Amino acid sequence: MGDAGEIRLQIAGIVLRTRGEEADIDTSPATAVPPPISKRLQWWALVLVNIVFVLAGQSVATLLGRIYYDQGGGSLWMATLVQSCGTPIAIPLLLYFGRRRPKSSRAARPPLLKIAAIYAGLGILLAGDNLMYSYALLYLPLSTYSLICATQLSFNAVFSYFINKEKFTALILNSVVLLTFSAALVGVNNGSDGTNSTVPAGKFAAGFALTLSASAVFSLILSLNQLTFDKVLKSDTFYDVMEMQFWSNTAAALVSVAGLFIYGEWSTLGREMHGYKKGAVSYGMTLAWTAISWQLTTMGMMGLVAAVSSLFSNVISTVGMPLSPVIAVIFLKDKMDGVKVLAMLIGLWGFASYIYQHFLDDAKIKKILAESSADDDEHQTVKLATE
Repeated sequence: MGDAGEIRLQIAGIVLRTRGEEADIDTSPATAVPPPISKRLQWWALVLVNIVFVLAGQSVATLLGRIYYDQGGGSLWMATLVQSCGTPIAIPLLLYFGRRRPKSSRAARPPLLKIAAIYAGLGILLAGDNLMYSYALLYLPLSTYSLICATQLSFNAVFSYFINKEKFTALILNSVVLLTFSAALVGVNNGSDGTNSTVPAGKFAAGFALTLSASAVFSLILSLNQLTFDKVLKSDTFYDVMEMQFWSNTAAALVSVAGLFIYGEWSTLGREMHGYKKGAVSYGMTLAWTAISWQLTTMGMMGLVAAVSSLFSNVISTVGMPLSPVIAVIFLKDKMDGVKVLAMLIGLWGFASYIYQHFLDDAKIKKILAESSADDDEHQTVKLATE
């Protein structure tokens, strides 16, 4: 939500933004009317599709990432590359929506060099973040990794406060504290890491620190994405979302390819493929579907950043937190003891706290719009009566 600098309020699928004294939407009594039902339904449909992409893609991608290591994969730069190399999937959508853009929006865009520098910077940050996630997933069981990743919401709340001017209410603060406490429980109880996964011994501390660092950097990237939409592009159409996602991920993929060659891992890929426990075909399919899953996840998160906010996007990502530990227990035979269950429940409590804050904000703004609409009707009635 916002303050005098910037207010972002979600009202039944329509985002209202005010910046300083200028407003994108006139909320005076004469014009503050609820949006058409069709537009609200379109918005909700778009948001729901993005939510499905995030939840399904994230769960599948992390599971496949852990399977890659368990079945004999060992290239950290390859594990990093597949997190961003799925961008060709977005090309048809990028071309389609690019042709449908109004000419006025094309003329109003910032200089190409400025946009290219921003996308390149985001891509380099993303490549470093992906590498930290690759190390973290190698060093930790999937269930532990997923629980620590829930701290993304805490970091994003802080970055959103300083970068995007989001309001830090008591409920949001409560959410941050609970999620931090949830991660701390996992951190001090590293003895609960029973798993059938091939996790290196003595690497828990490094895995814990890398997961926290990666979560912080990823939250920073989401806040910078939102800042770019609001202050640089000054637009958050589907084309803008796809363009940012495409070029930043392409830059990240190029950095990953460079790392693959600089560190010499490219020369071991042939042996790694033939030594893969499930066979060469399974090796290729694991990497391909991991790339596709991460691409869908990224598209969904970017869509939610543009449609709502970076904080909301991270909240939806955190919803998937309980899914990965359950999947890890079922497919990877991870140990799920009482401490992890408690950490998961505390994390869900923190998530619910944040969602309740959104519910209160929505209810408040709906009431204001309803009162404004009623005042407008009364004004029109009095005007007709005097005529």
